[in-house]
Amino acid sequence: MSSTVDRDAVAAGTGRWLHGVVREADLGVLTALPGMVGEPVRPVRADGLAAVVSGVPLAEYGEEALRRNLEDLAWLERAARAHHRVVDALARAGAVVPARLATVHHDDDRVAASLAARRTELVALLDRLTGRREWGVKGYVVPGATPQVEETAGPGGAGAAYLRRRRAQLDAREDGQRVAAAAAAAVHEALARHAVAARRHPPQDRRLSGASTAMALNGAYLVDTEALAGFAGLVEALGARHPELRLELTGPWPPYSFVAERPAEPALVREPAC
Repeated sequence: MSSTVDRDAVAAGTGRWLHGVVREADLGVLTALPGMVGEPVRPVRADGLAAVVSGVPLAEYGEEALRRNLEDLAWLERAARAHHRVVDALARAGAVVPARLATVHHDDDRVAASLAARRTELVALLDRLTGRREWGVKGYVVPGATPQVEETAGPGGAGAAYLRRRRAQLDAREDGQRVAAAAAAAVHEALARHAVAARRHPPQDRRLSGASTAMALNGAYLVDTEALAGFAGLVEALGARHPELRLELTGPWPPYSFVAERPAEPALVREPAC
């Protein structure tokens, strides 16, 4: 089929935005759950699995349109929130394999074919995620824990004293960063031992985190539901043990961090990093 025909089909058609995959038995949550453009999401079933999809106009969500829209931060934020709302509802009801943001298929047949092709992988993931949720732990540097700078007397006048003071401040900052980094590594290692699986993501910029101090730890942990109380208690104990970090427990989240990466699928699939 020529690219011109493809563009004509996209302009007139409706695609399937994939939110996630669940077992067919876990579909009760779908009642009136709004999707990407406000209409209820629905399942596409194959081999005991169900892909939860939203109908989306390909004029806005087709490949070329997505390439433009994903550069629009306001559009991207709206899409991410709508996608997450569905994935989060599915995760609260049971195990779900979340789809990467902006995974779009032309039609139900291609969705079902993808389920059938990946069935073994998806079943294994659902088995691994059953009875578990993702929790986040962020560690923010506590400025008061940074070594204090003491000005020492030395030769020279005011200029030399300023340079000594500035050097001491820089040394103290570097010491504080090393202390925070070591604490973050120790906290992550301890939490990872208590979790089924763990990932350490790059720290978020302050403009994203909204925190007034730098982030030293941005960890994700897959935790058994029955082990949550112990995990939360460990976070609290580690916070007391490492006063140079302010620890923050967030979640539960859908298991975004614990779904294996995969190659892009054919047709209109677009899987940019979230």
